[in-house]
This record gives sequence, structure tokens and C-alpha cells, in this order.
Amino acid sequence: MGRILLLLAAAATLFAADDPWAKVKELKSGADIQVFRKGAPKGLAARLDEVRDDALVVRVKNEQKSIPKEEIDRLDYRPAGRTPSGEISRGVGTSAGEPAPVASRPGTGYMGGIKLTRQSYETIYRRP
Repeated sequence: MGRILLLLAAAATLFAADDPWAKVKELKSGADIQVFRKGAPKGLAARLDEVRDDALVVRVKNEQKSIPKEEIDRLDYRPAGRTPSGEISRGVGTSAGEPAPVASRPGTGYMGGIKLTRQSYETIYRRP
């Protein structure tokens, strides 16, 4: 009898771990998300406000919308922060590949900088 209860408890734990909506519930309010609805060609870019068992509440611009869970095909999430990338170049060229005018040339110096780019979206939910 004890073994059966242990087996049932283990099975319940496995099924709960496979719930894809659990990952959505772990997201913090204010996160950047994209919601892809049934039949929509493009995703809706929004900020997460609240996650419920049956719906997702988001903010689009200054408007709050509730999207039922049944209408969501896919949900993408963008992690917070930015990714730095450094670059160093010598000289400056114009868009046509010609050298820049003499007055704006840096001479023999180098130019460099750090560019901060937003991270890309990651899919965290797909409708089963």
C-alpha cells in the first residue's frame, strides 16, 4: 500500500514539473514579452503585469489587456539587461566606402567603444 502511494506521489510530481505554464508564472512583473495569439501573423509586444491560471494580464503602451490562456499559441520572454560587445577600428569611412573628409579623419589613431544591445527573445511557452 505504501509503495502505491509513493508511486502516485512521484507520478504527480513529474506531471507538475512538465506544466509549461509554470515557467510563465515564474516571470516577474514588468518583463518584456511577446504574445503570439491563435491566427495572428505577428506577436504582440508587451510588458507582463500579472499571470493567472486562466489568463495573462499585460500592458501595451498605457493600456492593460487580459489574454485568455486558450488564445495563446506561444509566449516569448526577453531577459533583463543588455549584452555588451566591444569593437576597435582604425580610421573612418563613409557609407560608400570612400574615406571621410580630411577634417574629420582621426589621423593615425584608433576608435573604439562598447555597444550595448538588447538580448533576444526566448520561447518559454508553447500551447500543447
